[in-house]
Amino acid sequence: MTDHIRLEHVTLDFPGKHQRLTVLEDVSLSLAQGEFVVLLGPSGCGKSTILNAIAGFTGARQGRILCAGQPVSGPHPSRGMVFQQPNLFPWLSVLDNVTFGPRMAGKKRAAANSEANAWLRRVGLEGFEHHAPWQLSGGMKQRVALARAWLPDPDVLLMDEPFGALDAQTRMMMQELLRAAWRQTGTTILFVTHDVEEALFLADRILVMSARPGTIVDEVVLPFGPERDIETLAQAAGYSDIKQHVLHRVRAEARRASQAGGKEGDK
Repeated sequence: MTDHIRLEHVTLDFPGKHQRLTVLEDVSLSLAQGEFVVLLGPSGCGKSTILNAIAGFTGARQGRILCAGQPVSGPHPSRGMVFQQPNLFPWLSVLDNVTFGPRMAGKKRAAANSEANAWLRRVGLEGFEHHAPWQLSGGMKQRVALARAWLPDPDVLLMDEPFGALDAQTRMMMQELLRAAWRQTGTTILFVTHDVEEALFLADRILVMSARPGTIVDEVVLPFGPERDIETLAQAAGYSDIKQHVLHRVRAEARRASQAGGKEGDK
C-alpha cells in the first residue's frame, strides 16, 4: 500500500524558560491509505504534537512531513482534527455546528444540510438536528464533533483522545461507532490515547512512543481483523500476550518520564 502520511526524521522543539525544549526527536512513521494507527506513550511524549504537525498547525525544525506525497505547509480541509473536548459553538444548533465549516467555505446551505443530516443519522443523532449543545450529553456532543469532522470528507482524520472525558459505557459505544464509520469511509486515521484496551480494539497498528524527547520505540501490528467485537476481543488468540507486551512498553516509558521529571525538578 502507498504511504498516505509520512514523517521523515522529524525533530520539533519549542521555546523554554532557559533553552529550547525538544519535544520530538528524529521521529519517522508512515500510515497507509485507509489505515487506522494508534499512538500510545507517556504524558508529554509528543503524541499530540505529532497530530498538530500533520494537521499543519506547527512546523518541524528538521525533517519532512508529507501527506499524499506533498509537503505539509499548513492546515488543509483534507486533514480533519477531533479533540478531547467537542468545542461546539453553544449558540448554534447541532445542524449548524456540523455545517459551519463547509458553509464558511462557500457551500450552499441546502447541500451542506443534506450531507450533515446523513452524517447525523450515521452517528445516531437523527432527530437532534435542532437541539442546542447544552441539551446534549457528553457522548452526544462528541458524536456531533465526529459528524462535523467527517462532513468535509477528509482524507485523514487526526484524533486527540476524543473519548478521554467520557464514562466507560459511553466510551465503548463511541469506539464501536468510530470503527463502523471508519470501515464505511476508508478514511486514514491517526488516533492518540492513553488507554491500551482502546488501542487494541481500534487499531490496525499501535506505535509506542518514548519519554520526551519523543520518538517511536515500538510497533505492534494487530492480528484481530476488521470484524472484531468489543465484548469478545479479550478472548481472541494472542490478545493477552499482545496486551501485556504493550502495557509493559508503555509503563516502562512512563517510568522513564517520571524519573526524568524528578531529575529536572532537582536542578
